[in-house]
Amino acid sequence: MSDKVIYQLEFVVKASPSLLYSYISTPSGLGQWFADNVNSRDEKFTFFWENSKENATLIGKKINQFVKFKWENDEESDTYFEFKIQIDDLTKDVALIVTDFAEEDELEEAKLLWEAQLDKLHSIIG
Repeated sequence: MSDKVIYQLEFVVKASPSLLYSYISTPSGLGQWFADNVNSRDEKFTFFWENSKENATLIGKKINQFVKFKWENDEESDTYFEFKIQIDDLTKDVALIVTDFAEEDELEEAKLLWEAQLDKLHSIIG
């Protein structure tokens, strides 16, 4: 059973779903805001940050809708992180919903990290 708790964050993004999808699903897009560099081979993605690297497997995707990854070093079978694009029916605003897991005592820090990452994405997209 997982000691981690699931959480979601929602960010309004001023971009079309197809543009946003390219930033969340491709190595070049993810390398602009999520990590310093990203490589992929088939469903295997390698994320590089300063002095570390992490491997993840793409476990689900639907074009212009979502991508879901599983960290390879995370032994807990039910954890993942997901980027989901949501369009408001009334306003047509595009939102990026981030779903992730964190230890309960690290939850606020994890949320702050995502907010910093999404600030970077906002500055790139405009």
